[in-house]
Amino acid sequence: MTTIAYGTHPDQVADLHLPPSGAGRAPAPLVLLLHGGFWREPYDRSGLTPLAGDLASRGWAVLNAEYRRVGGDGGWPTTFLDVARAVDVLPDEAGRVAGGAVDTGRVFLLGHSAGGHLALWAALRHRLPEGSPGRSAELPGLAGVVALAPVADLRGTYDLGSGRGAVADLLGGGPAQVADRYAAADPAALGKVDLPTVVVHGERDENLPVEMARRYAAAVGARLVTPGNCGHFDLVDPRSPAWRLVVGALDDLLATSRE
Repeated sequence: MTTIAYGTHPDQVADLHLPPSGAGRAPAPLVLLLHGGFWREPYDRSGLTPLAGDLASRGWAVLNAEYRRVGGDGGWPTTFLDVARAVDVLPDEAGRVAGGAVDTGRVFLLGHSAGGHLALWAALRHRLPEGSPGRSAELPGLAGVVALAPVADLRGTYDLGSGRGAVADLLGGGPAQVADRYAAADPAALGKVDLPTVVVHGERDENLPVEMARRYAAAVGARLVTPGNCGHFDLVDPRSPAWRLVVGALDDLLATSRE
């Protein structure tokens, strides 16, 4: 594992995990991970380290990214600017560090919970209102997105009060106070997806209702996978039966990118 910086702040880093090397092995496709934890400081990328190791053992190059979070130096707009920069900078940095071992032309995002929200948002940056933090003039150079139990609807999550007011903490208020921030941060407000996108959300998610994922996927044209008997954290546990569905979603996107 090698830690790569994409900025000067201590949280602007990512851990690069590479698959086993071998003669004649083709460059590995790259997946960039965005962890969850309701965007809050106590939760960091270490929670996805086992997942990163499992994907690397399956032939993926993996970047397990950190970003500034609420309660530290994050929140609006810093968290979003970090994720935008990570997506723009880290694949090339991984290619530089790993040489020909990484295929920087096939980059995928995988995020869980709050990280799932950030992954969906990062793939829609070309749809942000003019002047919004992190906006990109062009479609991001990504091959696909897998969002695991994502906070796909910030306004709906605010209304539910999920995470003890986590959305308001992230954006600095509710929709009535900072409507422009919700318009620039909420995947549900940004329209249809332009990249291959898979949303995986367990039927027994105890943190976020699966109905949110159903509504979001239907509205934006994302593929939806809803494993039964699956909770919020089963999706990021390589020991869970649901994990094979996550791996399958990535493999399907990879196969599509080769067509």
